[in-house]
Amino acid sequence: MSFKNATAQFRLSLKISNPDALDRAAARKAGADPGGDVFIHGTAGTSEVPAAPVPRRDWTLGCIAVSNDEIEEVWRPVETGTAVEIRP
Repeated sequence: MSFKNATAQFRLSLKISNPDALDRAAARKAGADPGGDVFIHGTAGTSEVPAAPVPRRDWTLGCIAVSNDEIEEVWRPVETGTAVEIRP
């Protein structure tokens, strides 16, 4: 995790350091876009003003969305540089 954003559009957010150099090289070799700007984030709204229901479609553009309570729980102990493993 490379960055903590407390002023995110979707509550708090944690930027994942992706793609790394190996991912970019593999994408270049495959002629593909490696992507980027992947975040773990909450939803719009605050604790006082709940967010609208989460849509059933893919609205995250590749990010990982969790509830505001969940992002607040993860936000506190996670420090910049923490390894993140994403599994299907």
